[in-house]
Amino acid sequence: MDLDDIAAHLTGDPEQADALIDLSNVVRDTAIGGPHARSLDRLGLVLDALARRTGDRNATAYALADRSLRHNVHEYPDRAQPARLVEWIEAGLVEELPDADERLLDLAEGFGLPVISRDGFADFRLTHPWIQGNTTQFLTPVPTPVRAVKLAERDMGTRSPAQISRKLEESDLKAHGLLAGRNRRPITEVVRRHWRCPERGCTLYDSRRGGAIRLPRMKRGVPVCELHRTPLVDDGPRTGVAQLKLLVDGDCLHRFTLDVGSTVVLGRDPGPGGISLYGHVAPERLRRISRAHLSVQVSAQSLALRNLGVNGTRLRRNGARQPTLLTDEEYVTLHVGDTAELAEGIHLTRSARRFPMEIAAAWQSRPQRQPTSGPTAAITMLGETAASDGPG
Repeated sequence: MDLDDIAAHLTGDPEQADALIDLSNVVRDTAIGGPHARSLDRLGLVLDALARRTGDRNATAYALADRSLRHNVHEYPDRAQPARLVEWIEAGLVEELPDADERLLDLAEGFGLPVISRDGFADFRLTHPWIQGNTTQFLTPVPTPVRAVKLAERDMGTRSPAQISRKLEESDLKAHGLLAGRNRRPITEVVRRHWRCPERGCTLYDSRRGGAIRLPRMKRGVPVCELHRTPLVDDGPRTGVAQLKLLVDGDCLHRFTLDVGSTVVLGRDPGPGGISLYGHVAPERLRRISRAHLSVQVSAQSLALRNLGVNGTRLRRNGARQPTLLTDEEYVTLHVGDTAELAEGIHLTRSARRFPMEIAAAWQSRPQRQPTSGPTAAITMLGETAASDGPG
């Protein structure tokens, strides 16, 4: 994947992303993508792996980078790479901060997006306790024998208070005090609420103007508007959400955001309150899809489908060779990487995002682990061990 191809898979809006990328960590990861100390080629390998994992060749990622990543240009394979990185930052395709970790984790918690990084984030486990024991939301790039990369789920393990304390001290020294203010109000208190900007005409966070879940910026423990930098007004509790993607011939044409606790009918003309595919699929192809083709049910634990269509719906599990037919009798869970075929070339799949209630349910179903005495490790898809504290 060349630099232009990479840019096409980056988005400046986390609402449209399939994953978050700890760019400084990935670019410096010498376990993949050649010997150079820094390389954007590694980002290309990771984006390829994300496309394979999600089943969407146009999968996109929201990338965050430390400000130091643009420096030491001699460590890149050529001068074009750091120059292109600066272009992406200025174009809004990469978010640059003095230290990106805290913002990365805030977005991961708020949007339920997977995080691609080898970092163990030990110094953030007090302010982000959801990292402890997490086995589902962190992915590590693992090299394959064919010079490609796979994304493997990581077991983040648990860290003792002493280990967390030591890491906090290290980070404070590393950042020269730039990471002060860790005792702010927990971000969970923010993401569980809707917010509204008091400035007249500002709709960035208005829950009545669409289904976007925009995470406020935090300033001294207070959520503020990104545009006006003024404190936001509490606008009531926020329900969890899940996201479906419509793929036509492999291209993602639209995303549908659904609330937890909802059941929605999807089809050619499903009626009031349903998800209509009219306008997203060419008319001659739309005729193959029933007026009411699928029932989509979102609960606190899963997103599930039930067939309603005359011509049926085929469900292909991630990695399976043959699809199976959905029945009209019971709901079947749609996991990340699975695809539901409505008609030839027309598929539904899940965004890699997992809504907070679903993530909590997944963690609660895991057996409890004892605190680790050293760096946390995870067994990868290839049966290798991937250290949790990586470059970056």
